[in-house]
Amino acid sequence: MQAVLGDRVIATAEDDDLIRIEGNWYFPPASIDWASLEESPTPYTCPWKGVCQYYSVAGGPSDIAWSYPEPYAGAAERVGKDFAGYVAFDPRVTVSA
Repeated sequence: MQAVLGDRVIATAEDDDLIRIEGNWYFPPASIDWASLEESPTPYTCPWKGVCQYYSVAGGPSDIAWSYPEPYAGAAERVGKDFAGYVAFDPRVTVSA
């Protein structure tokens, strides 16, 4: 699968390497083009996943991706897989096979 914004591919990973959480595909950290993203100061804490880190596209839209670098205890068990550092994208990013 790929995560694409305009003509920029932000992530590419095999389907088996992704995790589906609450309707969003989470890409493994190694699949992300980190040169395309920069950390955002936007704060958010999910009640069961933990403290979120948002990302913006360098020179583009803000807060288009997010990650949970250190999920709360029990979150991985709830999902069935450790998703620490995995990155999901908002609807402005096209995620497709």
